[in-house]
Amino acid sequence: MRTVLFLLITSIAAMLFAGTTGKIAGTVTEDQSGATIAGANVILVGTSLGSATDSNGNYTIINIPAGRYTLEVSMVGYENRKIKNVKVKADQTTKLDITLGTEKVKQEEVVEFYAPVEKRAMSDQVRGVATSIGYMGAVGGEGYIDYNTEEYDKIDESGFFQVIQKPMSTFAADVDAASYSNARRFIMQDQMPYKDAVRSEEFINYFSYDYKQPEQDKPLSINMEYSECPWNKDHNLIHIGLQGKKLAREEQRTSNLVFLIDVSGSMNSPKKLPLLKKSYKLLVEQLKPEDKIAIVVYAGSAGLVLPSTSGANKAEIIAAIERLQAGGSTAGGAGIQLAYNVAKENYITEGNNRVILATDGDFNVGISSTSELVRFIEERRDEGIFLTVLGFGMGNYKDNRLQELADRGNGNHAYIDNIMEAKKVLVNEITSTLFTIAKDVKIQVEFNPAKISSYRLIGYENRKLEDKDFTDDTKDAGEIGAGHTVTALYEVVPAGKENANEQYDLKYQHTTIKKDARITDEVLTVRIRYKEPDGRKSKEFSEALIGKPVKLSKSSNNFRFSAAVAEFSMILNDSEFKGDSNLESVKNLAKNARGDDPFGYRVEFLTLVDRVKVLKEQN
Repeated sequence: MRTVLFLLITSIAAMLFAGTTGKIAGTVTEDQSGATIAGANVILVGTSLGSATDSNGNYTIINIPAGRYTLEVSMVGYENRKIKNVKVKADQTTKLDITLGTEKVKQEEVVEFYAPVEKRAMSDQVRGVATSIGYMGAVGGEGYIDYNTEEYDKIDESGFFQVIQKPMSTFAADVDAASYSNARRFIMQDQMPYKDAVRSEEFINYFSYDYKQPEQDKPLSINMEYSECPWNKDHNLIHIGLQGKKLAREEQRTSNLVFLIDVSGSMNSPKKLPLLKKSYKLLVEQLKPEDKIAIVVYAGSAGLVLPSTSGANKAEIIAAIERLQAGGSTAGGAGIQLAYNVAKENYITEGNNRVILATDGDFNVGISSTSELVRFIEERRDEGIFLTVLGFGMGNYKDNRLQELADRGNGNHAYIDNIMEAKKVLVNEITSTLFTIAKDVKIQVEFNPAKISSYRLIGYENRKLEDKDFTDDTKDAGEIGAGHTVTALYEVVPAGKENANEQYDLKYQHTTIKKDARITDEVLTVRIRYKEPDGRKSKEFSEALIGKPVKLSKSSNNFRFSAAVAEFSMILNDSEFKGDSNLESVKNLAKNARGDDPFGYRVEFLTLVDRVKVLKEQN
């Protein structure tokens, strides 16, 4: 009976609307990059009709009575746009593609002055400590800082290891990309970044690569390639890439998120709290109704601004964010304690329980030492509450502190220098930012001494592990989010024919290369250990690289673009292993390996290379 009644009502509705209504459909994109915009609201002004763009930027509004309308499109981080006199005809679809420009900040908000480059250069001699560059704003004005106190840990580059003496290289996976966007901030201000601010692995991993998807029973796939080294003709380069399993929206865990926001006086600057608020609003727009959000702030003291609230109440959450103001000292430790307590009170079993910390890292009240904070965060990590760290601002940014907190909190670290970076981290890459698919991911590479004489891992200096740590499940390692790619490059010296029958004799032991190693085509074996997001016991799988190196021109876009980024990072941090690296080589290599670049990140990379070239020519 119900079925008959439903069909009757449907038939009547069809007859009533037949010949009287039409549709509007199209795609919403960014006006500069052409990238599609997901989650934009498209409404007909003065009506209750509207739609939101899907993950591909497409929208459709149905059952529109024939006539003329004003269409309004809005999305956080973009300027609203109204299109008047849109004509809808009965039984027809009006095709209307729309472009949006990014939201512009008022001119007076972006006036920032820095000390001259030559004055800044003196501080490059002081590594791993607070720098001493003058940061000048309007004297006595908001956001004024007398001196630049940014902090970066000293980077001691990994050198070459002889395979016969150290055949294995072990390190933790790293998906952080804060170093790249932070360095970009310097370059866009016509300054060279500090050498210790440039972490090569984070430059490489800022970009995603076109890797094969994992098999059904694994969260990760291994992808390898072997070719020539662009900056040293006598060496080769080995590219190892991991691809995290992608999650459809229905596969994503329900989220219990706590926004932990620094509202201290040091955040009173256009590139800090105002940008932070816009960034969090972008994230709120991605929430599902079943997700939960709480907001904790800290300044002179910590407080709960918004109790855990359903993602369906976006207006309430955004209103709470809008009310935030900066002022007072920084009780960072107290804020973190409160945020984790709120997360624990609202814990979702088998859900995504996470604290998202946004700060410049300048803690000075409460638990202020990094070691105390790390111990506290490690305890909560073991309870299933992870940490994402978003860094903001300049002048007093504490990169080293935020990096360690994220690493120890089973999370990731991003630096937000503009609204487009916020969109990259919190919209375009939202699943990889928030949803962990594998934790404590360790990578161990065993080289065949008959094929490789020596090797050097590019970057990952602060992620190195002892070989024995690989099978030790108590040792913390890196986390990989849904859809994330992790890429590592090894610069290698091929074994020469002269050592084919060589034996390695020491006073107290005798070392030889196995016969099987000489006749196999295997160059190396990669082993991966990981735990499930809620697991305590690790799993392992492996894959071997087989064959000889191909010509650089025959290598993939993945290989050549990652090599160009690595070369660029070595130029910026003046690596002792940069060889014949030069910016022209970087540009040519990257330009011819752009491949699919839907968001324009690789095009932007080429722009940064050009800017650095000009900066170097002027000094």
